[in-house]
Amino acid sequence: MNKFKYYFVLLLAGIAIVSCNKSNNDDDGETVPLRDYQEQFNTDNADIEEYLKTNYITVSADMDVTFTKITDPATQPSIMSYLNSPSFPKLILREIPYVHGITYKMYYLVLREGVGASPMNTDGVVTAYRGEYLKRVAATETVPSYLTTTLFEQVVYPKTSLDLYGTILGWSEIFPQFKTGTTTYNEDGSATYNDFGAGVLFIPSGLGYYAGGSSSGSIPAYSPLIFTIKLYDFRRMDHENNGYSSAGELIANPDGVFDYQEDLDGDGYVRDYRSTTLYPNPPAVNPDDTDKDGIPDFLDHDDDGDGYTTRLEIEKPTGAPVTGIALYYPYDPIGDNPDTPNVDETELWGIPSRPTGELTDPTKPESITNPRKFVPEDYTTPGRLRIHLDKSYPYQKN
Repeated sequence: MNKFKYYFVLLLAGIAIVSCNKSNNDDDGETVPLRDYQEQFNTDNADIEEYLKTNYITVSADMDVTFTKITDPATQPSIMSYLNSPSFPKLILREIPYVHGITYKMYYLVLREGVGASPMNTDGVVTAYRGEYLKRVAATETVPSYLTTTLFEQVVYPKTSLDLYGTILGWSEIFPQFKTGTTTYNEDGSATYNDFGAGVLFIPSGLGYYAGGSSSGSIPAYSPLIFTIKLYDFRRMDHENNGYSSAGELIANPDGVFDYQEDLDGDGYVRDYRSTTLYPNPPAVNPDDTDKDGIPDFLDHDDDGDGYTTRLEIEKPTGAPVTGIALYYPYDPIGDNPDTPNVDETELWGIPSRPTGELTDPTKPESITNPRKFVPEDYTTPGRLRIHLDKSYPYQKN
């Protein structure tokens, strides 16, 4: 997990995984068939629930978590006892449908919700975390079977953001349920975080590494994962790209609209259902796909399917009544950046609707060569259909 990448195929399973390279073969070099997803989930979930019922937590003031096996149930409440608690800690069970053709259920523990904003499932998160895998040790003649955890990675002082679109699904599904806190920058440039969201993710293997593992072998196949997390901050992302170069490097070509602005139903999640292995039975309609071409808007260079590139449809045309220094329209008006006192970035206008002003030549009908002029209301009216989503009025060239 030291370096996160974009989705790639894991044993042809199309599983979104953390960037540690996976080993697809067992020790003797033979290819082992993938386990059934539903059966493996049933096993993982049973182990996770047993762990939740037989362990309790101790939480420090800085939201560091210690797990301990229960020896006195009267004074050591199980993690499971916090299920749907009206106060924190609160254990929540979230359903995650469609993945691998089954409905996953994933437990996560909220220690503190946070006081800031929530990322969406394709944002970049600045997070401290501790990752362990859960393993059942087989019974012997003298010792019954039991569960144990093994640490495989820990980041205490994160330096960069991790793109949730390139992490395991267990992360991208649950991080949007937390909020950031407040950040204070010190004289030495370091940051101090307070009131951040913190919790624990209990991830079945199908939402984690599944049949893979790290190239070093530090994570066995089919291991449920336990991550303690602290959500310090997040960065908005814009994921359109032109694919990969021959060297395997991502060729970025964003369309100027952040992913969260292309979350059309506003639920905090955007998904790409084109992988028939990852989503063998996807929903009939992707709510975040304007032109219903199968490509969600956050990956689509032409959101409305009009044959004109979204990036050019939101580029500020010469002479338009716009403000600010950016090349593209903001999604909504924004204020000046206080960190740059000598530059005024104030944008009074958002992405416009189709123009409603006077025709360029009033004697001729409206057309692509005789468009109407933009008026202020085209940029500011709440609920307007922004032009990059309006297939009926292309006004830019490809």
